[in-house]
Amino acid sequence: MKWNKKIGQWSLVLLFIALMQTGCITYSFNGGAIDYDKIHSITIRDFNNQAPLVYAPFANNFTEALRDRYTQRTKLQMVSQGGDLLLEGNITGYDLSPVAIQENAFSAQTQFTVTVSVHFENSVNPKESFDKTFSASRQFDSSSMFNEVQDQLLEDITADLVKQIYVATVENW
Repeated sequence: MKWNKKIGQWSLVLLFIALMQTGCITYSFNGGAIDYDKIHSITIRDFNNQAPLVYAPFANNFTEALRDRYTQRTKLQMVSQGGDLLLEGNITGYDLSPVAIQENAFSAQTQFTVTVSVHFENSVNPKESFDKTFSASRQFDSSSMFNEVQDQLLEDITADLVKQIYVATVENW
């Protein structure tokens, strides 16, 4: 009797695996839903920094972080032009604003916000194409010099922006 139960359990496992292999849309545990039978490549163009405040290394670091995310989380081939998916855009905001104003009219915290304008094209399914603006921010103690905390803040903000863009482009379920 135990033998029949084990055969039944293994049969269910094999059936589940067989059903998962026959689907043409790949669902991964990181959430990506890409039809790899139709979509094979992605082009990610360099993002330009068009913000009034410019931190020279940021545009390149941001573009590379985007490319890394798609390379690590998808099976898409990164191509310099003509990809099935196209991602391009500009850094449009790099802003500091006071928050948590104290009694003495000085702020205890400063908010650092980065805004990115993104153009996404899906040549296989044009209905999924879009132009959107994404932003992310972090606060820091106003007693800190911005140039001392800027790199760490940008690392956190970049991770947040890349995740937002990735979710909007390939995690569309």
